[in-house]
Amino acid sequence: MTDISDISKLLIKQKLKVLTDAEKLQLKKLKKEYPISKEIKIEELVDRIESYSKINEDKAWKLIEGNIQNKISKPVFRLFNTSWYKYAATVIIILTTAYFLNDVVFKESIIDTSVIVNTSTISSGTDKAIVTLEDGSQVTLEKGKEVQIQNANSNGEEIIYVAGKQNSKELVYNYLTIPRGGQFFIKLSDGTQVWLNSESQLKYPVTFIEGQIREVELVYGEAYFDVTPSSENKGFKFRVINKSQEIEVLGTEFNVKAYRDENAIYTTLVEGSVAVKFENTQQNLTPNQQSSFNPSTSAFKITHVDAYNETSWKDGVFCFERKPLKDIMKVLSRWYDMDVVFEDTSLETVKFFGVLAKGQDIEEILKTIKKFKIIESYEIKNKTITLK
Repeated sequence: MTDISDISKLLIKQKLKVLTDAEKLQLKKLKKEYPISKEIKIEELVDRIESYSKINEDKAWKLIEGNIQNKISKPVFRLFNTSWYKYAATVIIILTTAYFLNDVVFKESIIDTSVIVNTSTISSGTDKAIVTLEDGSQVTLEKGKEVQIQNANSNGEEIIYVAGKQNSKELVYNYLTIPRGGQFFIKLSDGTQVWLNSESQLKYPVTFIEGQIREVELVYGEAYFDVTPSSENKGFKFRVINKSQEIEVLGTEFNVKAYRDENAIYTTLVEGSVAVKFENTQQNLTPNQQSSFNPSTSAFKITHVDAYNETSWKDGVFCFERKPLKDIMKVLSRWYDMDVVFEDTSLETVKFFGVLAKGQDIEEILKTIKKFKIIESYEIKNKTITLK
């Protein structure tokens, strides 16, 4: 069932330029089916919100947070960056205009008393990678650096492979390694697009051999795949292998997370269909389903998720829905190339809900967490953050 909040959510993503291709088609379809969507002017509403100095954003948020609080025993705190926060407030205005007209509350200024000791700059991640060629030599890829290698060119933000003439039946492999604090985009020779997250490595052929299944390996880390259909590759399927699992597709979009410091491998389907294979078992996924497989225990399960929350990292944002602070900090530590120490281990289980831009300053995030009085203070020393 589609309602005004679904349409508003897509319009907000469109404004922030983080719509997936599937969502673009969905929004186009909804605009035809629901004429009211044409009347929702996100920018105008946001401007109007900003002109209403009396509107209390915290109280607005409680309307969203209420549903979550009813489902769990422990509180969940919001963790929004500025731009996403005001657009979220816009949706609240759309849905609950009467509330604000009848119950307007003044904003209160917030005094930040965070104490930062021995601070040093921790920068957000950027586009960077290392490509390892067949002979073992390595080439560094980074912004502003043009590189040309066998069958590929890079502008420092992406590397594009083209299909070459290959008489040999032997595949030639390259490795693309993304360090902590990095991300990178690669287009394989068959046109398949892959976004690689921080601390990840992909093994792939320089050119796929005609007549063979197209196969790549996510050695570790996280990657989002937009696979070219088998119909464009003479019917040959695409396969992603990693650890004790393999994924077979005909043409689809999906995300695989297989970090070395996590017990399970997570596969999230965005659109199309995939078959997840492990040991002697095969399970098919449908859109917005996520499988988790623990190679050590052979535990496997499928859950329904919001696929965008799981894949938004490739669009420049991190979406967290009722995630423990420990898990959030693990994600951020990879992106900001830092370590996090919990002086009070009870802080690890406090849950948050929100969206962070990948370019956001780490101190801004820490101040937001402190605002809830979850932590008394934090310390940044070199590349380590200690939460107290």
